[in-house]
Amino acid sequence: MVGRRPRAAGRFLVAGQGLRSLAVLALLALIAAGPGGLHADDWPQWLGPQRDGVWRETGLVEKFPEGGPKLLWRMPLGPGYTGPAVANGRVFVLDRVVTKDARVPTNPFNSQAIPGSERILCFDAKTGAQQWVHEYPCTYRMIYPLGPRCTPSVDGGKVYSLGAMGHLICLDAATGKVDWEVDLPQRYQTAVPGAGYAAHPLVDGDKLIVMVGGQGSAVVAFDKRTGTELWKALSAPEAGYAPPVLFHSAGVRQLLAWDPAQISSLNPETGEVYWTEPLRSQMNMNVVMPRVENDLIFLSLFFQGSTLLRLDPDKPGMTVVYKNKADTKSGIKCMNATPYLREGYVYGVCGSGELRCLKLETNERVWQELKPVVASGRPTRHGTAFLIPAGDRTIIFNENGELILAKLTPEGYQEIDRAKVIKPTFAAGGRDVVWCHPAFADRCMFVRNDEEIICVSLAE
Repeated sequence: MVGRRPRAAGRFLVAGQGLRSLAVLALLALIAAGPGGLHADDWPQWLGPQRDGVWRETGLVEKFPEGGPKLLWRMPLGPGYTGPAVANGRVFVLDRVVTKDARVPTNPFNSQAIPGSERILCFDAKTGAQQWVHEYPCTYRMIYPLGPRCTPSVDGGKVYSLGAMGHLICLDAATGKVDWEVDLPQRYQTAVPGAGYAAHPLVDGDKLIVMVGGQGSAVVAFDKRTGTELWKALSAPEAGYAPPVLFHSAGVRQLLAWDPAQISSLNPETGEVYWTEPLRSQMNMNVVMPRVENDLIFLSLFFQGSTLLRLDPDKPGMTVVYKNKADTKSGIKCMNATPYLREGYVYGVCGSGELRCLKLETNERVWQELKPVVASGRPTRHGTAFLIPAGDRTIIFNENGELILAKLTPEGYQEIDRAKVIKPTFAAGGRDVVWCHPAFADRCMFVRNDEEIICVSLAE
C-alpha cells in the first residue's frame, strides 16, 4: 500500500493540474468574451459574420447613457462610403485622397476625371491606432465621386478590397502587404458602373465571388489565394451594385447574382446557371442585396418597386409571385439601404425616406414612419437609414448620424432611445448626410463619415 500512494498522489496531482488548467482556460475564455463573459463577435464583411445584417452579440445597452454612447476613440479619415470591417482586433476601411489642386465637383452627377488615390487602412480596434495603410493611384470617372463604396472582406488572415474603379486587391491583414491584384475593367473589358463598383465581394470557401460585368463575365469567381479566375458566367452591360448572395434550396447550395438586366441562380462551385429571370433596372440602379427567407426571394428597385420570387422545392428553379410592384398602398422602392425579412414581413427604408413594414407574400403596406430616417419630417429623395436587427430590437443608423434603438413589429414602430454619434459631412439633395453602413463588433459600433472614423461603446 505504501508503494501505491505515490502513484495515487501522482494521479491526483495530474487530475488537479487538469482541473486548474480547465479553470484557467475558462477564465481566459471569459476574459476574451468581454465584460461579464458575454458573447462577442467580429464583423468581418458586408452585413456581418453571416452576411445577413443581424447583430448577435449579447450584453448590449438597453438605453443610452446621458449624453449618448461613450466615445472610445476617433481617427482622421478621408471621404468614402465604405463601411468598416472588424476582425481579430483590427478595423479595415477604405478612403480617397485627391491630388493637389484637384477639385471634386459640387454636382454629384458630374463624372469628369478626378486624379487621386484610394487607400486601404488598418486601425487597432481597441485604441484606434493606425497599423498600416496601402495607397494606390486611382483616377475617378463616375457620379458621386467622393470615395470607395465596398466594405472589405476579411478571411483567413487576408483582406479583400474592391475599389470604386474596379481595383480588386488581396492584402495580408497583419502587414498590409499586397498578395495579388486585378484591374477588373481592364482584364474583362467592361465598363465601370456609372456610380462605381459597389457590389461587395463574397468569400466562399477558397473562392472570392465578384460582380464584374461584361460579356460572359457578369459574375466571376477567383481563387482567393492567387487571384486566378476559377469560373465566369452571364453577360451584363456592367456589374450593377447588388452584392451576390449564397442560399440553400432544393437540397443544393445556390448563388444569387443580380446584375442590371437579370437575376440568376448559379452553382457557386462551377458557375453553371440554374435559372435566370429578367429584371432590368432603370438606370442600372439595382442597389440593395436580395433577401431570402425560407422559399422566398425579395428584391427592391428604386424606380420600379418590389419583386418576390418563390423557389421550387424539388429542383433549382422559381416562379414569380409579383414583380416591379409599388403604388400608394403597396411596395417599397429601396435605394441605399438593404431591407430585412422577419416572420413573413419586410422592414426597409424607401428611397423617399419612409421606414416601411410590408406583408412579404402580398406586398401590402402595413405601416410607414418618417421620423427614424429624415430630420425634416417630410419625404426626402434618397432618404437613408440602415437597419440592424439585434435580438427583439432593431438598431437604426440614419443619414443624420443618429443611432436609434427601436422595436419594429407588424403593430408599428416603437422608439426606445436616440443619440447623435457622428456629424453628417456629405452634401446630397440640399442636406448634409452620412451614407455609410456601420460595423458592430465587441459590443461597439464602428462608423465613419468623410472626416473621421469613430468607435462607440454599446455595452450594457
